[in-house]
Amino acid sequence: MKAITIIQPWATLIAIGEKKFETRSWATKHRGPLAIHAGKKIDQEVCMMEPIKSTLAKHGYTADNLPTGAVVAVAQLTGSYMIYDTIDNGVHIVRCPDNQYDFDKVEFIRKPESDFGYYSEGRYAWEMSDVKKMKPVAAKGQQGLWNWEEES
Repeated sequence: MKAITIIQPWATLIAIGEKKFETRSWATKHRGPLAIHAGKKIDQEVCMMEPIKSTLAKHGYTADNLPTGAVVAVAQLTGSYMIYDTIDNGVHIVRCPDNQYDFDKVEFIRKPESDFGYYSEGRYAWEMSDVKKMKPVAAKGQQGLWNWEEES
């Protein structure tokens, strides 16, 4: 199964179903199952910022108990969409089929989702659905998409 390493708290925000898009500087053609791997790094400063702090707390997490170095969820990667201009007080246009800008087909990303990613023009929003949180499984992460084989 394909996997992606994401630093904390972003990996856990996906695992608990609060973050629907992972923002990246690159698009992907991959669709289907994607293991969410929590890297070894925790962005302590971000964990103290709202709404991240309260969202984590609602699920029993703090910067001190986030899992690291482990696969924490499996999601379905259903799309990779170019991010367009930021408009209207931080609301973002992100989803246009085939990266062809059509105002009638865009989707607006609102808070708190817009606080859970780096939505600047030219980046990409990877849409995650059917997320299944799992007991952390230790794994060594890698950059980019990589293959993860869960041991039975």
